[in-house]
Amino acid sequence: LPISKETISGKTVFFVDTNALASCFDEGIDEEFVKELAKRQPLRAVFRDSGFTTDAVKINVEQIFKLMSPSTEVRTI
Repeated sequence: LPISKETISGKTVFFVDTNALASCFDEGIDEEFVKELAKRQPLRAVFRDSGFTTDAVKINVEQIFKLMSPSTEVRTI
């Protein structure tokens, strides 16, 4: 499947098959970045567990996606 790389809010995001999967393994992931990514409404979103700025951001990621992109499956590895 085709893979593309984009920069969103200063973070590198890889998109697989246009919008089937969005993954970001950068550090410093904050709520502003998550909201920008959620606007794209990917089918799946994957983040690195240690990449979030705080535990609160990590907890809020699922809530942000539920509000902005309810069909997105969110995973943290």
